[in-house]
Amino acid sequence: MSVPNLLGVFAHPDDESLSAGGVLARHAAAGARTAVVTATWAADTPRAGELAEALRILGAGRSRLLGYADDRVPRSAPGRVRFRDAPLDEAVRQLVASLREFRPEIAVTHDAYGGLTGHPDHVHTHRVTVLAVEAAGLERLYPEAGAPWRPSALYLATHPHSALRVWGGHLAAAGKSSHSVPDERISATVDVRPWLERKIAALLAHRTEVARGAAPGLVAGLAESERARLLGTEWFIRHSLHSPTLSALPTGTVHTELTV
Repeated sequence: MSVPNLLGVFAHPDDESLSAGGVLARHAAAGARTAVVTATWAADTPRAGELAEALRILGAGRSRLLGYADDRVPRSAPGRVRFRDAPLDEAVRQLVASLREFRPEIAVTHDAYGGLTGHPDHVHTHRVTVLAVEAAGLERLYPEAGAPWRPSALYLATHPHSALRVWGGHLAAAGKSSHSVPDERISATVDVRPWLERKIAALLAHRTEVARGAAPGLVAGLAESERARLLGTEWFIRHSLHSPTLSALPTGTVHTELTV
C-alpha cells in the first residue's frame, strides 16, 4: 500500500519537528511527498534558515512561510502584523493556495488547545487550518488560489493525559503549564523510534531555540534514553471533515500510522 502524501501546517519553526517530525520522516522515507507550511517568521531571518535545514533533514522539501509575526516576537517579521491580528480571510486564502498547490492526501496541524504549551499562535494555526482544509475543496471559494483540492484526512498533533507522566516534569521545571487530552480521544498513536535520530537532528537544527533554552534546548540537554521517552511516540486526533463520505475514525481507535 502506498503511503499518503502529507502536508504539515505549524505555527513556528521547530513546531514541525517537535509535533510531527517522526511522521514527516517516516512518510518521506516511504516515498511519499511531504511538506510543511509555517505561519510565522520572515524568510530572511536566521530561524527561517534553520527551518530550511530541519526540513531537509526530514525530507520535507522547501520552506513554505506565510511570513506573519510571532505573537511574542515582533522582530520575527518586521513590518508584518502578528499572525493572530491578520485578517482571517487573508490567512485562510494563503493556506488554501498551499493546499491546492501541494495537493496532500493528509494534512496535519496543532490540536485545538495548541499542543502541550497552548501557545496562542498554535491555537490560531489550528483555527486557520481547519477552515482552509474545508475551503480548499470548494471551487467558488478563492478561485484565484488554484483548482479545488481537499485532503482526505486532517490529523491534529496532540498529547494524551498519560504522556504527561513523561512530559509533565520537564514542563513544570521550565515553569510551563501543559495541555493534554483524554487518552480515548487519540485516533492514531505512531511509534517513530525508527526515525528518531532524524527527528532529533531536525529539532537540534533550530539552533536559535537550542541557545535560548526552548524545547529544542531541553532536548539537547537530555540523555539518549530520555530523548526516546519524550519523542519516540507521536499522537494524533483525526478531525472530522464535513462530508458524508469522510467521517472521523471511531473514538478510542488506536492506529500505528496516519491513513486517509
